[in-house]
Amino acid sequence: MVLLENDAFLTELTRLFQKCRTTGSVVITLKKYDGRTKPVPRKGHPETHEAADNKCLVRASDGKSKISTVVTSKEVIKFQMAYSNLLRAHMDGLKKKDKKSKGKKTKAT
Repeated sequence: MVLLENDAFLTELTRLFQKCRTTGSVVITLKKYDGRTKPVPRKGHPETHEAADNKCLVRASDGKSKISTVVTSKEVIKFQMAYSNLLRAHMDGLKKKDKKSKGKKTKAT
């Protein structure tokens, strides 16, 4: 997995969307990130770890390549605006959902 800066992540995500436009899919996950790179220690061996500020880990994968970035609380508004514009631009490849007719229900007598 490649950890990128926010702008580089968005450009690579654009490339992933373009590559998977006709076939394939892109999986995006978001989770809270506290800066730890090692697992939480057991109860017998306490280790203090203070998180300075809230961070968010964003990952994207197309099955073959994986990219990720860490968004801090200071950059979240800027990243969210750019990310939402990117999603709007590349959501046109979705398949239409079949709508069922509601008026054709028969009443039981």
